[in-house]
Amino acid sequence: MPASILEEVDHLLGAVSTRRTSTRLNCPSCGSAHVAQVLGDNGGISYVCTACGHSWS
Repeated sequence: MPASILEEVDHLLGAVSTRRTSTRLNCPSCGSAHVAQVLGDNGGISYVCTACGHSWS
């Protein structure tokens, strides 16, 4: 158990920033982080870059 509330807040903020960076996708074409997840034709998952329009699965 942390010794203070500030230690607990630091621990929680560290977990959030780790989770955000580990799941972020970048466009393989332009490197932008503006990526949307879309449903593919056969029910699979595809991605599209909203910056350059590149799509991939």
